[in-house]
Amino acid sequence: MATKFSRPARNIALLIDADNASPANLESALTILGDLGTVNIRRVYGNWSKQGLKGWSNLVHRYALEPQQQFDLTKGKNATDMKMTIDAMDLLYGGHVDGFGLMTSDSDFMPLAIRIRQNGTPVYGFGTERTPEAFREACTRFIDLNAVSSSAQASVQPDAPSQTPPPVVDEALVKLLGDAWRASRRDDEGFASLSEIGQRVANRSSFDARSYGFSRLSELVQSLPQFASEKREGGLYVKRLR
Repeated sequence: MATKFSRPARNIALLIDADNASPANLESALTILGDLGTVNIRRVYGNWSKQGLKGWSNLVHRYALEPQQQFDLTKGKNATDMKMTIDAMDLLYGGHVDGFGLMTSDSDFMPLAIRIRQNGTPVYGFGTERTPEAFREACTRFIDLNAVSSSAQASVQPDAPSQTPPPVVDEALVKLLGDAWRASRRDDEGFASLSEIGQRVANRSSFDARSYGFSRLSELVQSLPQFASEKREGGLYVKRLR
């Protein structure tokens, strides 16, 4: 029973495009969505007469997924995208959902992600390294689930080679972090709160540290030689070195 001091858990909806998502990554998506709240709505969309969706069929009862049947009315096309979008808008306007997860690598969902964000509602995108940039950047956060899975496997078996290693932190990301540091409030030694830096980064990019094999932004920044970091009472503070 909730006490007067507790807040109700935030209600999260996970909508899965079964045609463009791997069932092997479902657990990672559910775990990451814990950032937003409790995933009470779990719907998976596809034409269940297809043999290729058997992997998802096997997970329906185990993870309390609500299957949504959509037949392929025209060869080469399906109605899954439209149905998933309609359901997302119904949930959004119903006012009882505090955040969304969209599990797909299909750029057709870019307008949906943008519309959800315009409502002030966070939306996490879950896909792979092949997901088009348009959808990645439309999300509040985008997580490469293959990179997350590879990182998890490496932590369990550190001597085993990773089949799909996380992307290397490139200069573009370093510049993004540097720009956010420059725009943030700094002390006399040049250190700025990573919390403020992260907020500024979020206004420009949907990148997530987990896509690079790190569990949080602080770990990613501490791994970069271009930044110095200090742990203080108020959290982690960082400074751009070069």
